[in-house]
Amino acid sequence: MNDTPTKKPDLAATTKGVGKLVWEETIPLNEGLSGVEIIGNFVKKLPNSPGVYRMFNKSGDVLYVGKARNLKKRVASYAKMGGHTNRIAKMILDTVNMEFITTHTETEALLLEANLIKRLRPRFNVLLRDDKSFPYIVITDDHAAPGVFKHRGARAKHRDYFGPFASAGSVNRTINAMQRVFLVRTCSDSVFDSRSRPCLLYQIKRCSGPCTGEISNDNYAKLVQDAKRFLKGKSSDIQTQLSGQMQKASEALDFETAAMYRDRISALSQIQSHQGINPHTVDEADVFAIEQKGGMNCIQVFFFRTGQNWGNRSYFPRADKSLEPNEVLGAFISQFYDDKPCPRMVLLSHEIDDQALLGEALSTRMDHKVAFHVPQRGEKRELVQHVATNAREALGRQLAETSTQKILLEGVREAFDLPRTPKRIEVYDNSHIMGTNAVGGMIVAGAEGFVKNQYRKFNIKSEDLVPGDDYGMMREVLTRRFSRLVKEYGLPKHEEETGEDAPEMASIPPWPDLILIDGGLGQLNAVRGVMKELNIEGVVPLVGIAKGPDRDAGLEKFFVHGKPSFMLPQRDPVLYFVQRLRDEAHRFAIGTHRARRKKAMIRNPLDEISGIGPGRKRALLHHFGTAKAVSRAALTDLKAVDGISAQIAKTVYDHFNENG
Repeated sequence: MNDTPTKKPDLAATTKGVGKLVWEETIPLNEGLSGVEIIGNFVKKLPNSPGVYRMFNKSGDVLYVGKARNLKKRVASYAKMGGHTNRIAKMILDTVNMEFITTHTETEALLLEANLIKRLRPRFNVLLRDDKSFPYIVITDDHAAPGVFKHRGARAKHRDYFGPFASAGSVNRTINAMQRVFLVRTCSDSVFDSRSRPCLLYQIKRCSGPCTGEISNDNYAKLVQDAKRFLKGKSSDIQTQLSGQMQKASEALDFETAAMYRDRISALSQIQSHQGINPHTVDEADVFAIEQKGGMNCIQVFFFRTGQNWGNRSYFPRADKSLEPNEVLGAFISQFYDDKPCPRMVLLSHEIDDQALLGEALSTRMDHKVAFHVPQRGEKRELVQHVATNAREALGRQLAETSTQKILLEGVREAFDLPRTPKRIEVYDNSHIMGTNAVGGMIVAGAEGFVKNQYRKFNIKSEDLVPGDDYGMMREVLTRRFSRLVKEYGLPKHEEETGEDAPEMASIPPWPDLILIDGGLGQLNAVRGVMKELNIEGVVPLVGIAKGPDRDAGLEKFFVHGKPSFMLPQRDPVLYFVQRLRDEAHRFAIGTHRARRKKAMIRNPLDEISGIGPGRKRALLHHFGTAKAVSRAALTDLKAVDGISAQIAKTVYDHFNENG
C-alpha cells in the first residue's frame, strides 16, 4: 500500500454553497506505480457521475484539480498514451495518487473546483493571484442615524452594501461626493454618541448634524434614502427632485434653503461629469478582457454598477504558456467569483469553456440570473475593446518591469556571489522608540517586484530583552521566522537538486535565496547565531547593509561572512535596487511600529480591567462620560450603573484605588 501523505480539504469550508457531496477516497493498488499505470487503476473504480478529482505527486502536493461531468471518462483520458501537451504529460508522469469528490451535478463540481484551486493552489492549474479584497460602501441601517462607510471583509445583516469598487480611492471619492450632496454622516458610532455640539463637517456643509439633533430623524432618513437611490443609479431622478425643491424654496423667498439645494445640485452634476465611461445600455456588468504576450497573461476587469464606472483592476494569473486565452480566462473567472458577488451581466473578450454552465452555477449561488456574453457590435462591444486596450497596456508595463527586475536580480547574484539568481529576497528591519512598542518587519521581493501579501510583522514579545537591544530583537524575529519555516516546509529544495524543471510562471518559493539585514556586522553575527542554533547555517546567504557616514545613501557598506566588507559603485543600478529594498523594509517596519504605538496611546484604561467587556465599558462611559471620571467614581456610584453588578463595581473601584 502507498503511505503517501495527502492534503485533504476541510469539506465544511470547501463545500460552502454547494449541494450535498459524497467523499470517496481511493488508494493505489500497487506500490511504486505512477503516471499512466496508477491512473489506469483508478479508472476501473470510478463512477460515471460528476465530481472533482485531485492529482498528487510523491511528496503529497496537489498537482492539479479538475472537474468532470463524468469522472470515469475524464480520468480515463489521462490513462491514454500520447496525444497530450507537454504540460499535461509532465503532470501525468508526476502523479502517484488521486482523490475524488462526487457531486450531484456538474454545476456543483464547477463551484467546488474553483474553491479547491484557490485554497490548494495546484502547480498545473491556472491560479488567480488576488491578495486584496474589494472595498464596498456600507450604509448602517441598524443605527438610528445610519452612516456611510468604506467596508472590507465579512458582511453583517441589516446593512446595505454597494460595490464592489476597484480601489479604496474610488470608495473615498464616492463617499466625499455623497457628503456634499446628501449630507450623510461618516463619523464612527462612538464619536456620534459622544457629540454635544456639531462638528466641523456640519459647519462646512458636509453633514446634516444628526448627532446633536440639527436635523430631525425623519428628514435625515430621507437623506439616507436619497443616498441609497444614488448608489442604485437614480442620480437623474434625484437631480430632478432637488431642482424642484430649489424652485419651491426660491418661490417662497427662502433663498438660504434654495442656495443649499443649488450647492447640492452642483455637487451632483460634478459627480456625473467625472464618472469617466458611463455606458447608456449597460446598467450593471463586469467586463473582462485578456491579453497574452511573452508567456504572461493580463486580465483586466472593469466594474459597472448603476450605469456608473466604479473602477478597474489588472490581474496577472499564473498559467502555463501552452494555454489559450479562452482557457486562462475561463479558469480565472470561475475562481474570481468564488468569494465575490456577481452582477447580472458579464461581458467577455473571448468565449470560454463551460460558459453556460458557469452562468447556471453563479445564477444558483446569487439567486438571480447571471448571463455571460461576448458582444459582437454596439456599445457593449466598444466597452470590451476599451477594456482589452487597458489589458494590453497593463501587460506591456508589466513585461517591461519584469524584464528590468530580472536584470537587477541577476546583478544581485553577481554582486553578492550567490549560487543562483534569487527568486525570493527577504529584508528585515526593526523599529522602536527607546525600546517601546518594538516590532520587526520582513518584506519580500521577487521577479515581479515587491510581494506584499508575503510581508510579515513581528511584535517583539521577549521580556528578557533590554529595551533598545537591536541584536536581541533581530534574533527573536529570525528565530520565530525560520523555526516556523523549517517546521512547515523543511529545508529548501532547488530544481538542480530535485531534477525537476520549474513550472512556468512558478509562484514565489517559501524559502528565500537571499536575506538582507538592515545593519552592520553585529546584526549579521546575531542572525548567523540564530541560523546555527536552528542547524540551517549556510542554507541561505546572509548580507548585512550598514549605512554610510552621516547615513548617506550611496556609501553603504556590505558585510558577508568570510569576506572583507565592501561597497558597490555609487551609480550601480544594483546599489539603487538594494537601497530600494532596504527603504521598503524600513518603511514597513516604521509603519507597523507607528500603528502599534497609536493603538497603545488610545487604549482605554477600562480595557485593562478583567471582566470589563465592550458592553460594560459602554455602560460605564455612557454613565460617567470618560474613563477618567470612572477612575474617580465612588463605589456606590459605580454600583448605580445599569449592567454593573456589585462585584464588578468592586473590581473597577479596586483597580483604580489600589492604595486606598
